[in-house]
Amino acid sequence: MTRLPAQTLAWLSLVLAWAFPVACGQKALAAQPASVEPSPAELSRDKEVLYRIEPEARGGEAYKLVYLVPAPLEVFWRFKTDFNNDFLVTNKFIREHRFVGQHGNVVVTEDTYTNAPGKVFRWKTTIHPAQHRLEFILDNPVECDQRFHYGYIQLEPLGKTQTKVTHVAYFDFLGASLWANYPWPGGMSSFLRYTATWEQETILRLRERYTEKP
Repeated sequence: MTRLPAQTLAWLSLVLAWAFPVACGQKALAAQPASVEPSPAELSRDKEVLYRIEPEARGGEAYKLVYLVPAPLEVFWRFKTDFNNDFLVTNKFIREHRFVGQHGNVVVTEDTYTNAPGKVFRWKTTIHPAQHRLEFILDNPVECDQRFHYGYIQLEPLGKTQTKVTHVAYFDFLGASLWANYPWPGGMSSFLRYTATWEQETILRLRERYTEKP
């Protein structure tokens, strides 16, 4: 997860305090229950569907991103659980990716992001193979100027050729509400929609690598 540079947040919060409600006719996404789901028609039409969902008791922000990828479940599961990979840095928001290690079903990785220079985000991910589920938590939130950041990624088969991805996250940092509501490039919506598109394109490019040979 990346965000607007900290230096710009104070200035933007003042500008958007009066401009945001009417800017470009955009409206902030209203928070939905975490159980909200897109219809099959909506998901097929839009390729990805993004909701702001109700935050946790501590506050902050939360989202639910649902999208389809053009690969069978087992193929995409191998892709998502390849933590020691060389492809994540093709995402324009990821500057560096490092596999730290794995103990049982728990994997530790470190990432640096283009919009958070100098910060190393250490992620702890628990793998649940039977459920095709990944549960992640930011292991060093204070070092990354965050209060907390955690969530899960759930994969489900959709026929024999597609996988439905549900990505839910809860987070908080200074300016989180602004980032979540910012409707232009640099905000949460553009970041997450880019990420979904990047995954859809990347699995197409690397599908053969993660397909088991007979």
